[in-house]
Amino acid sequence: MAALVGLLIVAAQLTASQAIATGTNVIVWDTGADFGNTIDLQNRTSWVAIPSEMFAFEKDPAKAASDPGYYGRQYAFKGDPVIENANYVAVFWSEKGRVVVYSKANAGLRDRSSVEQKVLEFAPMPSPGTEDGKIWRYHIRRNAADEAVIEIYFSHLGETTAIFSFGRNEIIEIKPSPGMGGFHVVSPIAYAVVPGFIGDDLIFGPTECAAATTNILCLPSERVLVGLLRGEGHEVVMTWPKEGLIPKLRTSAEAEGKRTIQSIDFENLGQSLYFAVLSAPGIWHREELKPAFLEKDSPLSWTKPFAAKWKTQLLESGVKTTFAFRESKGEIWRGVPGSYVYPAWIEGEKAFFHLSKKVPPKGESLIYFLEAQDTPLAVTTPVDVVRETLGRTMSESILDPLGRTLRTHHRRGGDGVHRCCTCGCTEAIQAVFEAGQETTRKEEIKEALADMTYFVQSHLARINEYRGFASEMTRMLQSAAASGPGLKLFAEGLQHIVEQIPQEYEVQKENMKSLEHAADLTRQTMALTDKSSTNNLAAYMELLKAWRAMGGAQDSLVAQCHMITRKVFQEAGYDCVNDPEAAIVAQEVRARCRQALRNPDGYEIWADY
Repeated sequence: MAALVGLLIVAAQLTASQAIATGTNVIVWDTGADFGNTIDLQNRTSWVAIPSEMFAFEKDPAKAASDPGYYGRQYAFKGDPVIENANYVAVFWSEKGRVVVYSKANAGLRDRSSVEQKVLEFAPMPSPGTEDGKIWRYHIRRNAADEAVIEIYFSHLGETTAIFSFGRNEIIEIKPSPGMGGFHVVSPIAYAVVPGFIGDDLIFGPTECAAATTNILCLPSERVLVGLLRGEGHEVVMTWPKEGLIPKLRTSAEAEGKRTIQSIDFENLGQSLYFAVLSAPGIWHREELKPAFLEKDSPLSWTKPFAAKWKTQLLESGVKTTFAFRESKGEIWRGVPGSYVYPAWIEGEKAFFHLSKKVPPKGESLIYFLEAQDTPLAVTTPVDVVRETLGRTMSESILDPLGRTLRTHHRRGGDGVHRCCTCGCTEAIQAVFEAGQETTRKEEIKEALADMTYFVQSHLARINEYRGFASEMTRMLQSAAASGPGLKLFAEGLQHIVEQIPQEYEVQKENMKSLEHAADLTRQTMALTDKSSTNNLAAYMELLKAWRAMGGAQDSLVAQCHMITRKVFQEAGYDCVNDPEAAIVAQEVRARCRQALRNPDGYEIWADY
């Protein structure tokens, strides 16, 4: 008790500079006077660090600490509250009725000169009692060395309040009262990213804002939104537990007809909102895709600030496609476009693009990260924020690590043909025939044929999953289109894309053949193993062509189905922004697409994209 009282006495007497020197993780300040029309964070001579218990201000703190009568007394602010930790400074600006958050360039309480820029402003949306735009009073709910919780009153009647919670990390929690309509979140956001951990992210920047027919864009996000702030040194991660909440981007006109993001509005909250500002030079980067990038290794001006799963979006076969940066240059094969040089990699600290006719240099590319990959423990990722704020159960449903694993088409796992496809299996069998060992290694050929048949079965089953998805989605969109004229154009546009799945199936149906055809090819191949003959190799090579023609058609179709479904997933998110009702339908469309895209085959896309 004596030690505690001593600390409290010291805290009660601290000036601003002295409080910083103590190394407390979270400090609650009283500025001594309201900021008025401007905020000055450099002149802190009148600031006082507020102790956790008010008896520290008494004449005899030790005696007061032993008297229950002193406990529970509230602190009365003389100025504006300020809460500071190693990552930011949050100012409760009573005159303007908003909370302003500044980032720290050099994280640490001991370096107050490191305050770099304003990254967030929170202001209540209009509701009864807040017309004068002021904060009327404050109530400290908790003030400990590692946590501070403060309730602020936007109404002099006490009807509109919000509780702000701060810890020693980057996360800020805002819990509004039932009477609060919502929050305007003002931030210098250059691009807003709706993460799609199954499927590709939605990215809203000047181009997408300009294409909208209104200055308010409705986003069909799934409880997570990431804002990439101007300057490429900060990003803000926003999460919320409420299901179905649709954040709205409020945009403003700029020169040359461009529109930029002015704020993000969260309405009808009822539950907490969480924010985390992540900072590092080059934490994201915009790269213009110049024609000079075509068919050459192009070094980028951006250097990664730390190890992470850095990624970008490029156009592949006309569809926005996510490419994680690989560790080295190499060639890949994809079901629709075929073979090409993988377009993005990092060697050491240097990033490169190699763009081609199949992945052309068109528009712009954003480089950013959401997840860790050999990332230092000191670096917080957006996924870390999701897990900490939303909890294990809810975050796992969003991140869906199980759904991001590839399904297998290997019948025997690691014991079968390693390159288990019609090309790989026929190649393995071909080597046996070329060696003239088809009769002595008959069992080996039989197992390889069984592996290949399993591969074909897996492909056909996956294609049928997509056909079922397309059928159900078509019925849903037809119902949405019939519900009212406002949704008709939106739903019919998506339906047109979905219908490409059965159309592609009809195109490839004859070429894909059937399981009966595969069984017939198996019988003919095994018949060649009954007796050695100089004609066996030539006869098998004809069967090889039939196997590969069937498998190739299936490879192409399963990749097409995947790409079409991803396009529906994307277009539902981009096309709904002008209409809140369309955004609600888009959330359901995207949920169904996400379910269909879970556990893709390797012929659809690479693992964990």
